[in-house]
Amino acid sequence: MKTLYHAHGHATGGRTGHGSTDDGKLDLDLSTPKELGGDNGPGTNPEQLFAVGFSACFLGALKFVAGQEKVKVPPETKVTADIGIGPRDDGAGFGITAHLTVSIPGMDKAQAEDLVKKAEIVCPYAHATRGNIDSRFTVA
Repeated sequence: MKTLYHAHGHATGGRTGHGSTDDGKLDLDLSTPKELGGDNGPGTNPEQLFAVGFSACFLGALKFVAGQEKVKVPPETKVTADIGIGPRDDGAGFGITAHLTVSIPGMDKAQAEDLVKKAEIVCPYAHATRGNIDSRFTVA
């Protein structure tokens, strides 16, 4: 694979700490959710960051696929990610789940579902998680 871009970021303090990118475009506090034993502080958490990243990446893949097929995707198209975390069934650690819901206003549901299936192949996040986590993609 020929890599076109590298993102650089770091974190200190773990789930209750601080994270930033080397270019300063992202600079935020991290807090552990109450459900994971934390204080539910004002910061974000890795699951929220993954939800936003996966949503944005998938929407980009959807637009790419639609463009190849000469299909117009309205600007109000939205991808919502529900990222879950909990103990794995093997008891050896934690795992995540990802359920993405795609809303394409004004588009026929069958056409939207076809685009979503094709975007699942194109999206690097979907590709990276395929077979590794419980992930679902649905059209609203």
